[in-house]
Amino acid sequence: MTEVFEFVDAFGPEKIIHISNNTAGLRAIVVIDNTAAGDSIGGVRMAPDVTLMECIRLARAMTLKNAAAGLPHGGGKSVIFADPSMESSKKETLMRAFAQAIQQITEYIPGPDIGTNETCMAWVQDEISRSVGLPRVIGGIPLDEIGATGFGVSVAAEVAQDFCGIDLASARVAVQGFGAVGKHAALHLADKGARIVAVSDSRGAVFDSDGLDLSRLLALKTDKLSVCDLTKAQVDERDAVISADCDILIPAARPDIIDETNVADVRAKLIVQGANIPVTAAAEDSLHNRGILVIPDFIANAGGVICASVEFHGGTENQAMTEIDEKIRRNTMEVLQQSRDEGTRPRQAANALSERRVREAMALQRSY
Repeated sequence: MTEVFEFVDAFGPEKIIHISNNTAGLRAIVVIDNTAAGDSIGGVRMAPDVTLMECIRLARAMTLKNAAAGLPHGGGKSVIFADPSMESSKKETLMRAFAQAIQQITEYIPGPDIGTNETCMAWVQDEISRSVGLPRVIGGIPLDEIGATGFGVSVAAEVAQDFCGIDLASARVAVQGFGAVGKHAALHLADKGARIVAVSDSRGAVFDSDGLDLSRLLALKTDKLSVCDLTKAQVDERDAVISADCDILIPAARPDIIDETNVADVRAKLIVQGANIPVTAAAEDSLHNRGILVIPDFIANAGGVICASVEFHGGTENQAMTEIDEKIRRNTMEVLQQSRDEGTRPRQAANALSERRVREAMALQRSY
């Protein structure tokens, strides 16, 4: 518990809720970090090795992300201890049990995350009428299907090119985690002229200095195969993508994938954080000291939650994509300009931006 209290500050977390349903085989945690700006929005992450501390850190990232994006929502997160590759019927049982368990936690609005998707959110919606990232067939904006987060990552990269001497039209890109975020980031960057030279998934990584065939990679993932099944490409272990010879590296999977053990291997000039907390604080400092520009997670990957907020308030898909472009473009520019002008790390500038907005919202709350 001492480790938990190290993360408690003036912003939160407001609530930490442990959930157990032995009949359904459910073990989960919900963290409500801060609701000063409104009910919290945050994804439901499913993995066998999730932890309480991961959930707390992710919930805080959502507070900062929603504040930076100017959304009328606070930050929260939930984790379910389970293998997301289980049979669909078992997963449905688990998600419906989770939905029932959070029915009374009305200040938390769940959305999709690693291990969950639009179908999972449809089951939650059917149970409690409160979720985002829903399938289009029931009126939602399927943020993973349309690649909302990956699109936002590409916008952040486009803004950042002028701050690190990269020309996106000829940049070499490596993507760690070729999933819902990574594949769409790759597609949008390729549309801007970039060359995707390395990608990875849970089974390994593939490399091609001339550029990987994205259409074939997408077909493999559609067939539930690995990027390692791509023919005529160099195959290596999963984390080898971190040291790829590239201009832009996009970590788009689990937390802390870049840490003190491998940060010296990074060869990119720009890192755009597609995942939440993919780089440890010490590693991020090391990257900055080496002159590698790092766009913080809650600035670069806010596309998904912006889309979720637009959906929750009755907006359209076109409105969502327009807001993602406008908000991420503006925030990335503001953070990088402040970082450059004041000689601070981008993370410091981003934290200052978000924390100021959270404090302003908290000042409007009743204090007695």
